[in-house]
Amino acid sequence: MEFSIIDYFVIIIYLVGVAYLGLKSSGKQTSNKDYFLGGDGIPWWAVLFSIVATETSTLTFISIPAVAYGGNLTFLQITVGYVIGRILVAFFFLPKYYEGELFTAYTFLERRFGAAMRNAASSTFMITRLLADGVRLFATAIPLAIILRIGGAFSGWGDLELYILSISVITVITLIYTFFGGIKAVVWMDFVQMIVYIGGAFIAIGVLFGNMPAGFELSAEKIKMVNLGFDMSFREFIAEPYTIVTAIVGGAVFSLASHGTDQLLVQRVLATRSLKSGQKAMIWSGIVAMLQFALFLGIGLLLFMFYEGMSAAEMGLATTDEIFAKFIVEELPVGVSGLIVAALFAAAMSSLSSSLNSLASSTTYDLYKPYFGKENTEAEDLSMSRKITMGWGVILTVSAIFFAVLQLQGGERPAIVELGLGIASYTYGGLLGAFLLGMFFDKPDKTDAIIGFFCGLIALLFMVQGPVQNILPGDGLAIAWPLYTLVGSLIVVLTGLASSFIR
Repeated sequence: MEFSIIDYFVIIIYLVGVAYLGLKSSGKQTSNKDYFLGGDGIPWWAVLFSIVATETSTLTFISIPAVAYGGNLTFLQITVGYVIGRILVAFFFLPKYYEGELFTAYTFLERRFGAAMRNAASSTFMITRLLADGVRLFATAIPLAIILRIGGAFSGWGDLELYILSISVITVITLIYTFFGGIKAVVWMDFVQMIVYIGGAFIAIGVLFGNMPAGFELSAEKIKMVNLGFDMSFREFIAEPYTIVTAIVGGAVFSLASHGTDQLLVQRVLATRSLKSGQKAMIWSGIVAMLQFALFLGIGLLLFMFYEGMSAAEMGLATTDEIFAKFIVEELPVGVSGLIVAALFAAAMSSLSSSLNSLASSTTYDLYKPYFGKENTEAEDLSMSRKITMGWGVILTVSAIFFAVLQLQGGERPAIVELGLGIASYTYGGLLGAFLLGMFFDKPDKTDAIIGFFCGLIALLFMVQGPVQNILPGDGLAIAWPLYTLVGSLIVVLTGLASSFIR
């Protein structure tokens, strides 16, 4: 089979429909409160689905099947930690955020430690989102680039040129409703788009089951869900991301940081305008996310059986992340391929729109208004917020193109979901440590917090697989990406407390 004109038509109709529905659902925007917090509040169940759609998006749709295709099901251990972390966020972090009116998560740090700490945390959030969401946007371009390559209309283009075109198309469509509609448009379209891409996943599963080759069976290692890791040395144990202790503890701390300190997700909960509603949205999002990870890991195993364990290179693909996209455009019936690719766009745009809106809100309230917009009217603030949203759209496009160049250089690369989560895990340690220091310890002041914050970020450079590790004498001490946040936050808290004691 091949991608037909009907499939292209389905995608175009979907993209136009998304832009239209996004604008219709936004209502009238008259102030930044409307634009970033949804005015009087958004139902908790809509926020729940928006959280899940935002955090998983195309990385789940494309790269989680690749994780199972190239490995097994031990990634599921991390999702147990995700649920535990969100329960802790709901009962320990959210009550702090609802004490007074907060527009970003980092307002709390300003009240506790002053403007310098807020600026440091907000800037770190922006850098994290710039890199991690650049990876997500690149992931979304994979199926569109494959479609363009197979379709023949762009046969003279190289892989990089196809990725640049794909990334640009996705960003422009998403910017249309995010620019005008604000958080309401983002949340309601997240809800619609999650239904679309989950439906698409079930259609793909049905087709896989109906076309499974006879006689090919999965090994016991392939369906393994628990890895104790007790037979490893200490150095190996802390470097392996999918042992049960590392996965659950690391996943819980990662979720504590991502859902408790990251404006991308905290903004969703604040939009409910009620502590109880926010807590329900937060806890249930962990359970739904766990089920969703299981669904897409299962797709990865079915793809492994369908292609009888062939490697990406044997199938003429650049990376393992392209395998599900290959199946979608080559194996699904006419019209269904277009629907599934539309589902991929749904996943992508839900994540990208959320990133754009949260980056704009943090830039506006943490960096712009305190210094340049104190005397602005509500109309002037809203106009500036939209301009900042547009600026972040351009910046994220450039970031995605950078990761496309990096991933297409050849050689062994991690699945893009691991790359994205690893980037976020690195900076989350500093953010979580600063919040813990401010929430649970009275004596540390702004100097102690800033010292601890930057010590945590710098120390991790010597513990992750990267440029600094490569220049250290000997083997160094490398830790698995789920532990970045745990180790980073511990260093921030202990250093801050030590600084407070010494001073």
